[in-house]
Amino acid sequence: MSLLLGSRNRYCIFLIVATVYAAINLTTRIALLFYEGNSALYEIPTLGRILAIGFLYDGASLSWVFLPFALNALIWPDTERGCKLHQWSATVLFCAGFLGLMFQMFAEFLFWNEFSARFNFIAVDYLVYTREVIGNIWQSYPIEWLLLGLGAATMVGIAIAGPVFWRTACGQGPGLGNRVAVSLGVAALPALVFFGLGEGPHNLLANPAERELASNGLYSLFRAFRNNDLDYNKFYAFLPLGQAAEVMAEERVEAHSEPAKLDSKDGLEREIVREGAPLRKNVVLISIESLGADYVEAFGGRAGLTPNLSRLAAKSLTFQNHFATGLRTVRGLEAITLSIPPTPGRAVPIRVNNKGLMSIGSVLKEQGYSAVYIYGGYSLFDNMKDFFSGNGYDVLDRRNIASDKIDHETIWGVADENLFTLAIEELDRRAATPTPFFAHIMTTSNHRPYTYPEGRIDIPSHTGRDGAVKYTDWAVNKFLTEAAEKSWFAGTIFVIVADHTSHGRGRLDLPPENYRIPLWIYAPEFVKPGRIDFMTSLIDVAPTVLGLLNISYTSKFFGQDILREAQYHQRAFMANYLTVGYMEDGLIVELAPQKRVRVVRAADGQVMPNDDPLAQHLIQEAISHYQTAASYIKRDTRPE
Repeated sequence: MSLLLGSRNRYCIFLIVATVYAAINLTTRIALLFYEGNSALYEIPTLGRILAIGFLYDGASLSWVFLPFALNALIWPDTERGCKLHQWSATVLFCAGFLGLMFQMFAEFLFWNEFSARFNFIAVDYLVYTREVIGNIWQSYPIEWLLLGLGAATMVGIAIAGPVFWRTACGQGPGLGNRVAVSLGVAALPALVFFGLGEGPHNLLANPAERELASNGLYSLFRAFRNNDLDYNKFYAFLPLGQAAEVMAEERVEAHSEPAKLDSKDGLEREIVREGAPLRKNVVLISIESLGADYVEAFGGRAGLTPNLSRLAAKSLTFQNHFATGLRTVRGLEAITLSIPPTPGRAVPIRVNNKGLMSIGSVLKEQGYSAVYIYGGYSLFDNMKDFFSGNGYDVLDRRNIASDKIDHETIWGVADENLFTLAIEELDRRAATPTPFFAHIMTTSNHRPYTYPEGRIDIPSHTGRDGAVKYTDWAVNKFLTEAAEKSWFAGTIFVIVADHTSHGRGRLDLPPENYRIPLWIYAPEFVKPGRIDFMTSLIDVAPTVLGLLNISYTSKFFGQDILREAQYHQRAFMANYLTVGYMEDGLIVELAPQKRVRVVRAADGQVMPNDDPLAQHLIQEAISHYQTAASYIKRDTRPE
């Protein structure tokens, strides 16, 4: 200890670094706690747990912060010139590190405002798509003033701590052997922390808000890098392969579905056989950005924001208890396109090997359809172009829209009305051929910064999500009105569904209300209007559409045909990041790393004993689905 903390020792700077680091992280945590505005978090026992475990994770991440200072202290010899060079270089490191920590605090506030969470896998993905992320921040916030405030706070902090650090950094260094020993010890700390700490302390906290507040941004970011693509069988609860296949087969029986093929080792592949010839109807699938059921009056949501979509409900087949699988667009695209549960880590479209899987597009192409994905932004985002074009779709995006046909655009894409204009033109072109078409259209306007052309609705642009929701409602109605004048309208099924809600963390790890989204199927001359109240999942969309078309095919889909099967076996899949869930019979099975399994009541979050007979049954179903999905992705995306 005296080696590190002697009165004239250069290693005393570690105390200053630790103090500054702890102070910034404590300030961040307390500020986020008050920003959260939940008075239950201010109770002394709860606050004590948050701060204590937060201090533990701050210490863990501090081990990485020490590394450059340890290396710098090692390379400069214990001479007058060496001490002077150490003083200058260490001080530069300190100032740069202080600026970095202040910027991290700034970024964490923006991230928390968007996702109610510390950095996670979304932050990792956003590091790849810096154009959209930086552009979104610039368009959404008064960034100039925020950066000025950040710069001023940084200068004040350096002015206070810098002189103390400067005086301390000129201290002598021990001999080379001792410096090497100290550096090796410091270098070993991150490895010990990273592999030894884990999520045990987090698991002592009662709810998601406490766990997020007790986290450390830097630690969470490193953890997200590490866990972006987990080996399911290594980190999650699993069953013997034969038992999992039996459970999957039994579920098909329960759903009155077709049995698995005899040679299907995982109980997944089966023959879907329909009587009669397929119906060669066109399909237009519109996935709406961030539209929770709580924003749509016809689905029990707020009045006045979606007048057109709410009126459309009376003319459509609506699904009132429909659940998204995740909290991001890429999860919605995965579920709609592949009919697959949300496996841990990254969604399939942004994995490297994302091709060769069965999709609604591939089935329809086998039936003689053309398939197109139409997006108002640049489809390089979230790897959309690679995913859809690699799975048989044509891809149209922002680059296919002439500048003089754009009324408004944000960093995410053109206004929804301009996207739908592109779609109308493309569908007209395809309708002129004898080939039926399947078009998947992805909107973007209901996304921060919530801007759109003025004069379309009675809510001014850039005033919040309410306006963006109402504008998208207006744009969808405009599209359907124009489509109704087209020759291809009568022979087209319109499927309108949200990709996810606008909510993130909630009262549970997987709060059902944060995943409930609206679904309409609209075809005036083909689909009888009605209302379906039983629980369905976003992965059920593809099998349901193919069922409406009366198509026979060999299926590897995990979803069910809602109109034939889902009423007998009602369940939904959902995930946040590392926790994946399965909801059935009012219970949610949560599967998490370290093979943790928990069953909670959806209504109140009450934890159920895992040995309860119903809980045991649902645990097996949950594990079987996610285990099989993980294996299916790994097998079918392996390079040829």
